[in-house]
Amino acid sequence: MEATIKDTLVHQLNQASQSIAHEHERLRNQLDFSDLEGLISEIKSARRIFLIGMGRSGFMMKAAAMRLMHLGYQVHVVGETTSPAIESGDLLIAGSGSGTTKTIVNAAKTALSVGARVACFTTQTNSPLAELSDQIIKIEAAQKQEQQEEVSIQYAGSLFEQALLLTFDSIIQVMWKSMGSSADELWKRHSNLE
Repeated sequence: MEATIKDTLVHQLNQASQSIAHEHERLRNQLDFSDLEGLISEIKSARRIFLIGMGRSGFMMKAAAMRLMHLGYQVHVVGETTSPAIESGDLLIAGSGSGTTKTIVNAAKTALSVGARVACFTTQTNSPLAELSDQIIKIEAAQKQEQQEEVSIQYAGSLFEQALLLTFDSIIQVMWKSMGSSADELWKRHSNLE
């Protein structure tokens, strides 16, 4: 009996993993890679880069901030106590599935008011955040309030949040390889206080 339960659980875990991978393959096929190219241009021309997201999306944006720092960019996470004022010449990169999160929309408005540029990752290209953005990367995932199994079998905004991480890691990979820096060079910027 116990072996049967374990076998069932192993099968369910395998199925879940396959389903999630399949959802990401579908997303990858729907992604407009020219939008990612545009974001790379924005990053390269920015004086400083600020990243913002809430909840799990916020964690993914922090992961992106870390990798941009490893590439040598001056990066700040909005909301951290050491994050300075955004200014003209800076870039705000926001991650919001709905594009309606008030804190993020307000940050985009502030960025624009001082002459900074705004880029966003979202599921909604007609959202308030997208309308404020100079560069929009649409991720074809369900919003966290939508429970449509034809879009994702996962809970809430899981697919969007995972896609944020994977898409940004693709950007980082391309930027890193184009720089010609070795992993050892990037490692020098890795935290040594851990």
